[in-house]
Amino acid sequence: MPHNSADALVVGGGPGGLFVAERLARAGVGTIVCEEHATVGDPVHCTGILAAESFDEFDLPRDAILNTLTTARFVSPSGIAIRYTTPTPLAAVIDRPAFDRSLALRAAHAGAEIRTGVRVSTLDVDRSGVRATAGDRTIRARLAILACGANYALQRRLGLGLPKVYLHTAQRELAAERLLDVELHFGRRVAPQGFAWAVPVARPDGLRVRVGIMADRDAVSGYARMVERVRDRWGIDGRSAPPRQKILPLGAIDRTVGDAVIAIGDAAGLVKPTTGGGIYYSILSAALAADVAIDALRANRLDAATLSAYERAWRHQLDAELEAQHALRKVASFLSDDAIDCLFDLAQTDGIMPIVRSTARFNRHRELIWALFKHPPSRRILLRSVMG
Repeated sequence: MPHNSADALVVGGGPGGLFVAERLARAGVGTIVCEEHATVGDPVHCTGILAAESFDEFDLPRDAILNTLTTARFVSPSGIAIRYTTPTPLAAVIDRPAFDRSLALRAAHAGAEIRTGVRVSTLDVDRSGVRATAGDRTIRARLAILACGANYALQRRLGLGLPKVYLHTAQRELAAERLLDVELHFGRRVAPQGFAWAVPVARPDGLRVRVGIMADRDAVSGYARMVERVRDRWGIDGRSAPPRQKILPLGAIDRTVGDAVIAIGDAAGLVKPTTGGGIYYSILSAALAADVAIDALRANRLDAATLSAYERAWRHQLDAELEAQHALRKVASFLSDDAIDCLFDLAQTDGIMPIVRSTARFNRHRELIWALFKHPPSRRILLRSVMG
């Protein structure tokens, strides 16, 4: 008979939830993880790309790596293509179900209890901590960590607020005849307010490509157009199932802590505004949340004022980065397809690529963004679009 009380209840069994659960359990914190789906890691909604250095930074499971990426091909609205290559792998394509299962195994070995097929439908805070309706049971815990992805029912219930901006994504992994470089396609006709991608995937049983789109509207139609764009080049089978769709938050919720509650990753709205990538921020915020939670549980001080050390920690790490990414996204929202083509033309002739090579980092975009804003020819195009 499973216990229905714990020191910490983790709502959601994605990378962030499983990573924080392992950290807590290793510190001797009694931890229950509730994952609403029947299997950890399924269904998959993300592109599954992680910066190479993330594996060392957080000791992440390398057995889930399928292939690495060193070259990206950027494509403008009119078809101008620019290649960017790094001397060493910039990122790794992972098998998300395998990645999540490895994290779940680590958490279980550390002592966390993982319950699948159990949805937390309500969460209330009282003097003793939190009371959650989890499936057909009630779980009591001293602390709850929200790692439930882009689902904000509990945050709304607890008065933590909602993200201010959302985009829509649609993606599918498809069989392919050949592996090419990563492709990123831009333009209002391709992906309004976002971009579309094709990512090579080398599985033991065959070649694949993950085709997807991030846009402010009609992601499914944009996905279909992107498949047609890359079908012949990659050798994609024309008979493909519908894409998986996801709402993508762009911007932190009002408060990421409350009395006896901490929100991490997508559940806190912590996603890269430039790319929509969420795994790294989920793991980073999970690590910061674990440190604060362990100290708070040991001191038996779980009020919002004490837990706000977590919000201060992630803001110290990410505020400047998020500010720069939001600034770029705001300016980019004014760019016409002609203006994007002008930037691509400029990149071929006027020194943008040296800036990219010297400042681009997979997880940190701030230095590159401000360098582009300071680059006079780029700034002229960007400001002309905003003023226009």
